[in-house]
Amino acid sequence: MSGATYLAYDYPLLSAFWTLLVFFLWIMWFILLFRVVMDIFRDDELSGWAKAGWLVFTALLPFLGVLVYVIARGREMGRREIAQARAQQEVFDSYVRETAKGGRPSTVDELARLSELKSRGDITDDEFRRAKELILSGHGPADQHGPFASSAGR
Repeated sequence: MSGATYLAYDYPLLSAFWTLLVFFLWIMWFILLFRVVMDIFRDDELSGWAKAGWLVFTALLPFLGVLVYVIARGREMGRREIAQARAQQEVFDSYVRETAKGGRPSTVDELARLSELKSRGDITDDEFRRAKELILSGHGPADQHGPFASSAGR
């Protein structure tokens, strides 16, 4: 055996922990760098030249550039991220509200409306029975296109 052979006992446990620490710090560094770059682009208060300056600073001297950026603009960086999260949540909430409003009414709502039409005398018992069967079978009208549509507006 002329080549050097490294066995498990040649790599102590402390070195393994040190390697893991360096690896995770390296990953954290890239996450911080990407967050700073995203914040530079997200900030509407910075002019185009200021954004270009910060990008050049973080690209040429990344450690110093990110450190200075976090010290100088770190508090606003968090506020912008919170504002963006709130805006996204509001957009999602409005989408859910609009989706829940629109569309086909539930079977219970249709049956209640149908029962009200019958109690007012707008539809006959036979029309009520046919419409109820259509609704319960899943083929019922969502907004009165069925046999009682002409008498519903009375």
